[in-house]
Amino acid sequence: MQLENLNVVAIGGGHGLGRVLCTLSFLGNQLTGIVTTTDNGGSTGRLRKRSSTIAWGDLRNCLTQLVDPDSVGSQLFNFRFDGQDELGGHNLGNLVLYALGQIQSRPLESIKLVRRILRVKTQVLPMSETPTDLMAFYPEGRCRVGELSVDEMPIMPQNLMLAPLVKTLPQVTSAIEQADLIILGPGSFLTSVVPPLLVRDIAKALNKRKGHCVYIDNIVAENSPASNISLDQKLDWLADNIGCMPIDCVLTNDNQLSSEQTRVVHHDLQSDEVKHHHDKAKLIKALNTCIEQSGLFEHLNKSSSSQ
Repeated sequence: MQLENLNVVAIGGGHGLGRVLCTLSFLGNQLTGIVTTTDNGGSTGRLRKRSSTIAWGDLRNCLTQLVDPDSVGSQLFNFRFDGQDELGGHNLGNLVLYALGQIQSRPLESIKLVRRILRVKTQVLPMSETPTDLMAFYPEGRCRVGELSVDEMPIMPQNLMLAPLVKTLPQVTSAIEQADLIILGPGSFLTSVVPPLLVRDIAKALNKRKGHCVYIDNIVAENSPASNISLDQKLDWLADNIGCMPIDCVLTNDNQLSSEQTRVVHHDLQSDEVKHHHDKAKLIKALNTCIEQSGLFEHLNKSSSSQ
């Protein structure tokens, strides 16, 4: 059994999740992306200040990564206005999703419509349809609010939470429960990977998972306090903040990375063209290695043969 026979869920935000979805797009409707919706910077942040809405930027990025970059749809949804006027800096795709969000009854309907327009087979879901922000607490109790502030913290926050607390969609928990492989990252640990895990329904679904969960490490160190702690410290912090340990394996390009808590798979992942990107072919090969070493393929083969 190979990767193309599995149900896969990828969780995260920003360019990292988009890269993973693009890499695994051959899976079609066997692939589900669960996207962080807490961004408060750039075009997305300006739209969120205008009215209460989820962050559309990471969703738009993931959707456009799943279509031909030379297509008209991709070029339109990635078009960014220049200049210093009200439109300057805005992304057209963000504006379209924002406008649809004002017209449609719920964000999920807006995403489904854009998927039909762009002919995206992969299911792309927001971590929640309710607007929320990150709130990070220093050890002495002071706090920072918003993704931009969290990544600028000089030390790791003692606690990270969503304000307000939100629920996820039934489709999200169902996808996690049915997944054979769950992927976290790559991307900013605190502001891309962790936010969906702070949704209690998602954390509970991950804790009851039947699938194998792989955390994909970044190629280069991220510009955030998470880059200053070890892998095991990161795992301890995650367990303390979400109430469970969802990671079965860590996939890394760094031969020096090690852990006493989980299996670490070292693999050449770096793209020859863009050094901070994961190479698509190498990533697929590495994910197959993770699954083979986990024994999941054998378990699934036995299950399918007994049916």
